[in-house]
Amino acid sequence: MARAMNATEYNPQILSIKYKSRPFLVLRRTLQIISALGGFALKLLWDQKTGKLEVRKRARAAELRTLLTRLGPTFVKVGQGLSTRPDICPPEYLEELSELQDGLPSFPDADAFSCIEKELGEPVESMYSVISSSPVAAASLGQVYKARLKYSGQIVAVKVQRPCIEESIGLDFYLIRGLGFVINRYVDIISSDVVALIDEFARRVYQELNYVQEGKNARRFKKLYADREDILVPDIFWDYTSAKVLTMDWVEGVKLNEQEAIEKQGLNLLDLVNTGIQCSLRQLLEYGYFHADPHPGNLLATPEGKLAFLDFGMMSETPEEARSAIIGHVVHMVNKDYEAMARDYYALDFLSSDVDVSPIVPALRNFFDDALNSTVSELNFKTIVDSLGAVLYQYPFNVPAYYALILRSLTVLEGLALYADPNFKVLAASYPYFAKRLLTDPNPYLRDALIELLFKDGRFRWNRLENLLVQGRKDRDFTAEEALQPVLKLMLAPDGENLRTLVVKEAAYVTESVVVGTAIDAYNYVPEVMRAVISNGSSTGPLRLSEVERENILELRDRVFRIWGLLRSSQNFDPSLFLPILQVLQEPEARNFGGLVVNGITQRLAARLLQQLLRP
Repeated sequence: MARAMNATEYNPQILSIKYKSRPFLVLRRTLQIISALGGFALKLLWDQKTGKLEVRKRARAAELRTLLTRLGPTFVKVGQGLSTRPDICPPEYLEELSELQDGLPSFPDADAFSCIEKELGEPVESMYSVISSSPVAAASLGQVYKARLKYSGQIVAVKVQRPCIEESIGLDFYLIRGLGFVINRYVDIISSDVVALIDEFARRVYQELNYVQEGKNARRFKKLYADREDILVPDIFWDYTSAKVLTMDWVEGVKLNEQEAIEKQGLNLLDLVNTGIQCSLRQLLEYGYFHADPHPGNLLATPEGKLAFLDFGMMSETPEEARSAIIGHVVHMVNKDYEAMARDYYALDFLSSDVDVSPIVPALRNFFDDALNSTVSELNFKTIVDSLGAVLYQYPFNVPAYYALILRSLTVLEGLALYADPNFKVLAASYPYFAKRLLTDPNPYLRDALIELLFKDGRFRWNRLENLLVQGRKDRDFTAEEALQPVLKLMLAPDGENLRTLVVKEAAYVTESVVVGTAIDAYNYVPEVMRAVISNGSSTGPLRLSEVERENILELRDRVFRIWGLLRSSQNFDPSLFLPILQVLQEPEARNFGGLVVNGITQRLAARLLQQLLRP
C-alpha cells in the first residue's frame, strides 16, 4: 500500500495545466490522430455519397480496429470500450471491436527489469532465482514474465507496466476531452454529457495502471467466487507488488479458445464454458462484483480441469436493484409481457423516468414474437444482443456501463462455446440459475416475478413450476427447503390476500384431481366383469366425465405428483423441513387460511358430486 501511494490518478485539471504548456507535443499528437481518424472519416463520407455505406460496413469496421491498434494503448482501450456500447455502435462495429486485442509490440526487457528494481527497491537477482529473458505475454498497458521466487521457490507471473504509459495516455485523454467539449457545445443529436463519459472512462483506465488496486481486486474476487472447487484465482504476493509491478501465482493452463489443446488434456471445453457461465451469473446477479474483461486470454483451462481467471484490472459492479430487475426482465420475456419489459428499462437505468416507452413496445414485440416461437432457453444470446442492439441504436437509450459489460461477458463465453458446439445456447445453460433464484430468493421483486410466472388468468401454471424445479435442481446449491419457505411466507403475509384467494381455488382443483384420479385408477383395477356392474353399462365408467375433463384431471394429478417427487428427491431433503410450516400454520391468520382451503375443497367436491348425480 505504501508503494501505491505514488500511483497516478486521473485528474483532468492537472492534465490541462500540464499540456497547455507543451503546445508542440500536443500539436504533433493531434496531427497524428487527425490524419488517421480523419482519413477514416473521409472514407465513410465517400461510402455514403456513393451509396455503399451498408455494403462496406463490415470492411470499414475491420479497418477501424486496425487503425485503433496503430494509434496506441489509449485508442485500444477506447475501441474495447466502444465494443460494449450497442447504443453507440452498429452491430458490425461491435463485433469487430470486440475482437480488438492488445496487439502492441513488447518493450525492451532492460526497461522492464529496471522498473522492477526501482519499484521494489531490490536487484532482480536478489528477489527471483530465475526470470524469463523475454516476456511470455504483452498487452497494451504492460507485459508479463515468468519467474521463480528466491525465498520460497514458487513459480510466479510478474506483470510490469509499459514505460511512459501515463504520459501517452494522459496526452490522449487531454485531447479526447477537448473534443468532448466541442461535441457538447455543437452536436445537438448527442444528448449525453460526452465530457462526463470521457472522464468516467479515463478513471477506469487509470485504475488499471495501479497494480496494487488490481491485486486488491483479485483478492476480493477470490474471496467471493473461489469457494467453488472448479474455479481458480491466483494469489497475490504483496511483498513483490507495487503500483507498476504485480506478482501473482503462475497458472499453468490453456486459453479457452484453444479447443484442440484443451481436448488433448482430456478436458471438455463445454464443461469449462458452463463453469464460466455459472460463475459469471453469480458475479453479475448474486454479489454484483464481476470481471469486466473475460476475453480468451484471461480465461485458462488448468490441467486439473479448473477454470482460472486472470487480469483483474477492469472490474465492475451491478447495482443491487438492477440484479433483481435483470431476473425480472427474463420472466417478462418468458411471459411475452412486452409492456413490462419496456418498463424494466427504467429500473435498469436505460431510460430516464420522463421517457415514454410506448414506442419501444412494438419493436420488442416484432423481434421477440418471432424469436420466442422456440423456447427462451433455445435462443442464441448473440442474436438477442444484436437485435436488441438495433433497437437500442434507434431509441433514446443510455446503456449503463455495467450492463454493456455484462453483455460482453456472456457474449464472449457463448462465442467460445460455439467453437465446440454450434448449437450451444448460453440462455439454456443459464436457466437453472434463474430458476433457482426465482424459487429460493426472498427478495420482494423476485417473489412478485415468480407469481407473474406461475399464475395467469386466475389459474396456477403447474407446468411452469415443474419446469422451474427441473431446471433449479441442476444448480448445485438448490434445496427443497429454500424453495418452499419463501413461498409460504409470501402466501401468509398480510398483503398476500390476492395470492391466498388463488391458492384456495387451486387447492380445490388439486384435491379434486387427486380424489377423482384415484377413483379412476381404482375403477381401472377392477376386473372387467365387475366394471359393467359398477358403471351400469356406461362406456365412460362410473364417473360422468367427458374425455377432455378426464385427461385434464389426470394430467393435473400426475403433474402434482411429479412435482412432489422432485421436491422429495432434491438435495438434503428432510421431512423435518415442514416443521416450521406447521408452526406458521398455528398462527391465527394461517388457521383462517386453512379454513378457507377446507371450505374451497368441500365446495368443489360437492359441486362435482352434484354434477355426477344430475348429468344425464
